[in-house]
Amino acid sequence: MTTVVDLDLMPDLQKFGAADVSACFSCGSCTAICPLSDNDATFPRRVIRYAQVGRRDELLGAKELWTCYHCGLCSQSCPTQADPGEFMAAARRYAIASYEPTGLARVIYTRPKLGTAIAVIVAALFAMFMLTQADLGGIDSPTLDLFEFVPSELVHWLGVGAMVAMVLAGAWGVARMVRATARRDGVTWDGTLGSRAALRRTARAAWEALGVESLGQRRFRRDCHDDRDFEPLWRRRWLVHALTIWGFLGLFGATLIDYGLELLGVKETGTPIPLWYPSRALGTVAGLSLMYGVSVFILGRWRRWSAAQATSTGSDWMLLALLWITGATGFVIEVALYLGQPPAWGYWFFLLHVAVAMELMLMLPFTKFAHAMYRPVALFFYALAKDRTR
Repeated sequence: MTTVVDLDLMPDLQKFGAADVSACFSCGSCTAICPLSDNDATFPRRVIRYAQVGRRDELLGAKELWTCYHCGLCSQSCPTQADPGEFMAAARRYAIASYEPTGLARVIYTRPKLGTAIAVIVAALFAMFMLTQADLGGIDSPTLDLFEFVPSELVHWLGVGAMVAMVLAGAWGVARMVRATARRDGVTWDGTLGSRAALRRTARAAWEALGVESLGQRRFRRDCHDDRDFEPLWRRRWLVHALTIWGFLGLFGATLIDYGLELLGVKETGTPIPLWYPSRALGTVAGLSLMYGVSVFILGRWRRWSAAQATSTGSDWMLLALLWITGATGFVIEVALYLGQPPAWGYWFFLLHVAVAMELMLMLPFTKFAHAMYRPVALFFYALAKDRTR
């Protein structure tokens, strides 16, 4: 078997924010202290070694990249201050850029000013296109009719287009990751789907990855160092992380329920409904959950960045800003819908909300939000490997 060595791997990783890990002499302190390290996931030392010796394919196929939650214990314990935690974060950015086919993620991560400009331009193009199709006379309507201002069919098909583009780019990236990880771990089709026993193992691994870990945050809750009893519950990272994920998924579910109610003729598009309706209740709770999680993340990141205790990339800030704007403008629109006198500003917030939400969906495979795609896959391979060793 031929081993390909990429001499440019370490310099390339440094463009994504990786610390200089040339000081790392593989002492094993990071692996020893990492609460998530075990016989099948001796990280971050293994991933650092891949980078040092130019093993690009092995690095991109390392599930350890995504099972790491960047708690920082490894960086605190490193005797040479090689900062392995930040290296792992940069390696994940590098992997996202390597998996997706367009090169946009590389621009976003390595040229943050240009990436931010692209994000602003994309949102502006969405808004301008909708505005050209808008009925500006609707602003003077006696009722706040958002989908007369911007036709619901236009919003629907723009959403479908953004979703299709996101799914295609995301599927390409996930397929490349699956191929690399399966090759590295020796996972085959027959071993996962070739027999009843294999199917049972696959089903158990899928439940472990999606239900127990991705949604239940079990190892994050149990093992991460900042989730001990002295840390207030309201700012424990596992809870903030979980509320952000649950909030986003809850909003997606509320949108689907709302669409179903429209198909059944229970409500008309864009009209206010009682707060106890399933879609409204779920959307309100999920929106509050998302806003809380994202706000805590922003404040925490700002404090650590101000104290020079952590590195924050432009792409991280961009994602948090998009999520926060989407959630905040959504609540502003809800307030506008329930006001007796229809405010003209409700239309402009609606335009901003839809444009940013479209962009957020479109940018999913290219930003840190791609963790939502890649981490469950990595957790699946991790659970599969653990099941095979029982």
